[in-house]
Amino acid sequence: MASVVPISAQHGGDLAGEAHTDPGEESLIILQSLLCVMREKNLLSRADLEELTRKVERRARGTSQVPLPCCAESARSASGLMHRLTSYMGQRYGGKHTRN
Repeated sequence: MASVVPISAQHGGDLAGEAHTDPGEESLIILQSLLCVMREKNLLSRADLEELTRKVERRARGTSQVPLPCCAESARSASGLMHRLTSYMGQRYGGKHTRN
C-alpha cells in the first residue's frame, strides 16, 4: 500500500516554512489575481468593481442589506483594500465609471 506524502514534501518544499504562511494572505493574493484576470478578459467592468467596492464598504459600516457576520476591523481593512485595488485596476485597464 502506498504511503501518503504531503505535496510540498513530494516537490522538495519545506514543511516547516510553509507552516508559517498566512492562509488569509494566500487567499487574498489568489482573489486579487482572479479579479485582475476577470477584468483583463472583460468579464468584469470598472462599474462592476466599483459596485463591489461599495458593497464591501457598506459591510464595513454595518449598513449592508444582508449583513454577514464578520470582524469589523477586518471589514474596514477589506474596504480600504478594495478602494486601492479598484483604483489600480481602473488606472491599468480603464473603462467607464458607474453612472450616478
